[in-house]
Amino acid sequence: MQRSRTQTRQRILDAAYGLFWRQGFLRVSMDEIAARAKITKRALYQHFRSKDDLIAAALAHSSDLAIQRLQTFQRPAKAGELIDTFFAELAAWASKPRWSGGGFTRVVVELADLRGHPARGIARKHKAAVENWIAEGLAAARVASARERAREVMLLMEGAMLLMLVHGDRDYAKSAARAAKALVRA
Repeated sequence: MQRSRTQTRQRILDAAYGLFWRQGFLRVSMDEIAARAKITKRALYQHFRSKDDLIAAALAHSSDLAIQRLQTFQRPAKAGELIDTFFAELAAWASKPRWSGGGFTRVVVELADLRGHPARGIARKHKAAVENWIAEGLAAARVASARERAREVMLLMEGAMLLMLVHGDRDYAKSAARAAKALVRA
């Protein structure tokens, strides 16, 4: 039975996603992606014109899934509980085997010299959606200047992710949560 075009495209995205997150976006070759998806390189290029298009599509798919998960997450009504839960989830994520930090941040770092790359725009949109989700939660908890506090929480989250990756110490998430709670109380 022949696979449908949609199924093949999804296999490619799944294969690319796994390889990108393990090896980095620039180090993975189209040959590796085709082999992992169990298709020919020619078939791969029938679905994606270039590796850049495939990176962008994999990130967009990943972002859609992450934002959907975030939208189903039950936000605590109190700001402190929201912060604790948010950073506890971050620490739990960082405890997974072979965790390699946030993919949206990683791709922007890898593509730092390619300002017009479509993946950078997808990463920016994703981070803005997460920041907006935090701002909405803080506003619902009646935190003053919720948008500005959300921006500060994002800075703490990004710093915690980076330092957890550098040091392998998930306590950075706890430290970031304490700092974020102090910000929302101020």
